Amino acid sequence: MLDRRNFYINGEWVGPSEPNDFDVINPSTEEVCAVISLGSQADTDAAVTAARNAFPAWSVTPQEERIALLEKLLEIYVARNNEMGEAISMEMGAPINMACTAQSGAGSWHIENMIAALKDFQFERPLGDHAPDNTILYEPVGVTALITPWNWPMNQVTLKVVPALGVGCTMVLKPSEVAPLSSALFAEMIDEAGFPAGVFNMVNGDGVGVGTQLSGHPDVDMVSFTGSTRAGVAITKNAADSVKRVALELGGKGANIVFADADEKAVTRGVRHCFANSGQSCNAPTRMLVERPLYDQAVQTAQEVAAKTAVANAADEGRHIGPVVNETQWNKIQGLIATGESEGARLVAGGTGRPEGMDKGFYVKPTVFADVTTTMTIANEEIFGPVLSIMPFDTEEEAVRIANDTPYGLTNYVQTTDPEKARRVARQLRSGMVEMNGKARGAGAPFGGYGQSGNGREGGHWGIEEFCEVKSVSGWED
Repeated sequence: MLDRRNFYINGEWVGPSEPNDFDVINPSTEEVCAVISLGSQADTDAAVTAARNAFPAWSVTPQEERIALLEKLLEIYVARNNEMGEAISMEMGAPINMACTAQSGAGSWHIENMIAALKDFQFERPLGDHAPDNTILYEPVGVTALITPWNWPMNQVTLKVVPALGVGCTMVLKPSEVAPLSSALFAEMIDEAGFPAGVFNMVNGDGVGVGTQLSGHPDVDMVSFTGSTRAGVAITKNAADSVKRVALELGGKGANIVFADADEKAVTRGVRHCFANSGQSCNAPTRMLVERPLYDQAVQTAQEVAAKTAVANAADEGRHIGPVVNETQWNKIQGLIATGESEGARLVAGGTGRPEGMDKGFYVKPTVFADVTTTMTIANEEIFGPVLSIMPFDTEEEAVRIANDTPYGLTNYVQTTDPEKARRVARQLRSGMVEMNGKARGAGAPFGGYGQSGNGREGGHWGIEEFCEVKSVSGWED
């Protein structure tokens, strides 16, 4: 069992001010794999003070020096990639092959892409030809609190930490207490890269404790949070008294619109995408809307894909899905599957209970519901498990209406071989992202949503701007 009780504050690993042990559970085995400590107000204050004291010097450090440190961090991260993958697999249940590629690899990918974006970003730019003595400056917002989730740990840590470091912010990272091991390893990499003391700090804790302490802290200038909409609302309210900036990346209920002229792999691709990471992705295409002529075939294909989706221990090599993260999440998913059945959705694959032959571990059967209606709970609530809801539509207008009939607006998907239709539908979808015909978004594309999916953007120039204040200066002479 790993002992990860210490926090990283002011360039050193320090013990908690008060003992408050918390067990980290391996979701594949339900056994304790590590112990951390949940921080107290004293720990939070110490970390914020360190970040505040480090800000004046770090904020004026030449940009090329900050980028050089990030390049060193990338080198270290790549060298320790598999170690990072093993930590992620153990703490949150991603299958080891996926953990060492997609999960861990997301971190190095974001570091590399953000370095490129920082090199291209204009921190000083003219207002325009009409005002030649006016200059716009982009400056670091200050001390930032970065609160990250358990489902894609390094994806979210690097999307926040790297741009914040790059523009000259200092920070306190609070990773999810459910999956803290990867962030502790990341802190080791920060230390090895040689960032100045106090620039990066990490304190473990839960949302009620350290999360609340950070979001309401008078010496924190900005909170960047990824997690549930419920928690995002609470953070926003708590931050309001100090009028700090709050950036939120929250839940989703993505619609995957499959037109009758979609390519032959569209349905299979959509089901696999829904089940990836055991369905624990905020941008998962969990609602499949299928044009009526293709509907029966789509349901049959989804049933076949679900039946072929293997479920196994995260430590096992191979292509399969692992458990969901913990017992609380497992119970929630079981309840929603039961609700889907009781409300009249047609269960065509999976269902409640663990997969056959499994009596331990938080494993969920890959589940598909057909004939789902917009009023059903499973069509509206974010399940965060390998559960797909399929519903028919007759017209393009109806498909758009159903897709937009949600308080969320993170990612929607369009499958059609008609480019004009694809563009027309994409423009009407109320979401921060639209992915068409299985084409992934490019490096530097902004990640974020509309409505209850949040209010900020991460990645590329947009992710840099999130951590900047904008200053307008007149009378500027070169």
